[in-house]
Amino acid sequence: MILNEHSLHDRIRRGEEVFWLNEQYNARQESGVRTEFSLEQIDDASRRLERFAPVITHYFPETIASGGIIESPLTEIAAMKKKLCHDAGMEIPGRLFLKQDSHLAVSGSVKARGGIYEVLKHTEDLALEHGLLSSYGDDYRKLTTEDARRLFSKYKIQVGSTGNLGLSIGIMSAALGYEAIIHMSVDARQWKKDLLRERGASVIEYEGDYEEAVKKGRSASEADPFSYFVDDENSRELFCGYAVAGRRLKAQLDDQNIPVDGEHPLIVMIPCGVGGAPGGITYGLKQCFGEHVHVFFAEPTQAPCMLIGLETGKYGEVAVQDFGLSGRTEADGLAVGRCSTLVARNIHALLSGEGTVRDERLEPFMRDLWQTEKIYIEPSACAAFMPLIQLYSTDTGRQYLRNQGIESVLGQATSIIWATGGSMVPEQEKLVVI
Repeated sequence: MILNEHSLHDRIRRGEEVFWLNEQYNARQESGVRTEFSLEQIDDASRRLERFAPVITHYFPETIASGGIIESPLTEIAAMKKKLCHDAGMEIPGRLFLKQDSHLAVSGSVKARGGIYEVLKHTEDLALEHGLLSSYGDDYRKLTTEDARRLFSKYKIQVGSTGNLGLSIGIMSAALGYEAIIHMSVDARQWKKDLLRERGASVIEYEGDYEEAVKKGRSASEADPFSYFVDDENSRELFCGYAVAGRRLKAQLDDQNIPVDGEHPLIVMIPCGVGGAPGGITYGLKQCFGEHVHVFFAEPTQAPCMLIGLETGKYGEVAVQDFGLSGRTEADGLAVGRCSTLVARNIHALLSGEGTVRDERLEPFMRDLWQTEKIYIEPSACAAFMPLIQLYSTDTGRQYLRNQGIESVLGQATSIIWATGGSMVPEQEKLVVI
């Protein structure tokens, strides 16, 4: 594939870190942006998660305290902010928080939002079709009975994954009684495969990348009329499940008396792989905060599939390999060569920009967060620190702040690093870093 050459493309090809501003973004015209999703769909997803709360508490007692609602803490990380500023020789104005989706119950990653939601949506559809439930107002504890498990055991749920989505799909599907089959790429960590098998899921391993795992998983599922495939590249259900995060975050900010408005901007950094989780979250945040939230993605320099897809306007038609990049990275959850077209076209006008990060920065970020805050997150999650640094330390970043008219109020800004995974990492794996 031949692409127009310019300096940004050259830097991407060389595997350099870049900070990119999205020319399609116009913060003050959010209401005029047309997408394939609606606020009603997000409301529906939120209500569905509430209906399933008694099912969640039944299978995962650790959620009893939260009433079966799977949500993560929002934690200020002032000591980590001080460390970042010292090491980079710069200032990060305002307050810095960590959104700990790394510590979501059940599967310990952001994928617990969309992945678990899609399994529950499919379960609800089956239960209504087969008479286990009579309506949305029925008692959902019926879905934990032996009759329900016998029904679900006749069906398969399959997914292709580099790791965390597979964990969320596999753990929840197996708990409900389905035959869970997870197709995992070469990038997937061994401990994730082992954990899935311990929880009753089957794992099929491939020597190829994420794209191959998805392709093979989709093909296997399509050949089986009793199989349901969770399609990370094209799933509207995943997107809606992730988007619920926007209203959840708003409630947490309200609880901590943190305003978001023209005088108090919200700046959010999210790691990005194929795009489902960060795209859905971005959509949800924009629904809640409009022009006052500024969202940036983070990707590895060897796998910046969303940056390439958005910047060229080719979305999923272009791969990182077309730029001479390997797609391989220590940030296993971000080891994706081609972004989701569905997600890219729906968030193209909503995303402020993106920063890329070299693998060698990830371990120091992990260690610094542990030493300053005693919080452990995965390499993939640590990628989000890079665009935060770039926003305040590069000419491109400062240009964005000027263009958005928020330079004068940055002292009242709230910045959030969206930590996407880490709490389920085995202790022996953590000790290698910390």
